[in-house]
Amino acid sequence: MSPLRSDWSESRCPVARSIDVVGDPWILLILRDALLGSRRYDQFRRSLGIADNVLAKRLAAMVEAGLLWKTPYRDETGRERQEYRLTRAGEDLMPVLHALVLWGEKHRPAPDRDRLDIVHTPCGARTTSADRCDACGEALTPETVSWTRPWRRQPVTPLATAETG
Repeated sequence: MSPLRSDWSESRCPVARSIDVVGDPWILLILRDALLGSRRYDQFRRSLGIADNVLAKRLAAMVEAGLLWKTPYRDETGRERQEYRLTRAGEDLMPVLHALVLWGEKHRPAPDRDRLDIVHTPCGARTTSADRCDACGEALTPETVSWTRPWRRQPVTPLATAETG
């Protein structure tokens, strides 16, 4: 894959260094799906409609960047495959995704007006903050957050958490 931009991994600017890792839209969408519980290659491919070569490159890049880690499993045929699980670094990007959700709902609302809401599960409040509950002030973590997505069969989805490898 030829780069479309410069390498910012050594930049003094933390925004540039962060974009070097998560600046690709596919990375953020894969991260979203990982937070929603996807772990397997076929789950990501089916959810995203992404080409195999693109998905394979992005998953490898996310493992290399420390956002996901791989663990083997055996499929129904007995063949060994890999699952991709969130690391703490991947989990720590949840507020970034929340900020994108909140910005998108405000500035790019869906035509049908169904919205993705961030819910602090312990108190049940919908929040408009990326990292703290508006109602009780507690920090939001994947363990304490659900997303409501009315357009889905399962509209309330608890988020997945990091697991150590």
